Amino acid sequence: MPSPERSTARRPDALTLEVVELIGEVVARFHADYEEAAAERALTGAQAKLLSLLSLEPLPMRRLARKLRCEPSNVTGIVDRLEARGLVERLTDPGDRRVKLAAATPEGRRVARGLRESLHFAREPLAGLSQEERVALRDALRRIVAD
Repeated sequence: MPSPERSTARRPDALTLEVVELIGEVVARFHADYEEAAAERALTGAQAKLLSLLSLEPLPMRRLARKLRCEPSNVTGIVDRLEARGLVERLTDPGDRRVKLAAATPEGRRVARGLRESLHFAREPLAGLSQEERVALRDALRRIVAD
């Protein structure tokens, strides 16, 4: 049987619960803003996320599946649809010719940049914070998501 001290230590305090609720609200608002920005470009949320990832660097299909937390076959379908629109292309990995990379085309990078620039939810409230507050928030979020 756990000691009373251990079971109390596991129960989140009121401040932690409030922070968790606020994070949930931020995530919900960001997701809604992201979905709206994607829809304005005739993209699904998954297509927009994949395109955003690929605008940073070409990635193997399996790594994309891990990042999107889905099956590789789902990634293949998403890439197929984006490729048909000229936003993504498949390349052979120069380090291993057996591996296919997905990469954003110049048009795909332009669309991804437009997606990022149209996300008003995050940009507007963050602009109201000082540089010091944004650095503190960034650092705290990095600590939370560190693997």
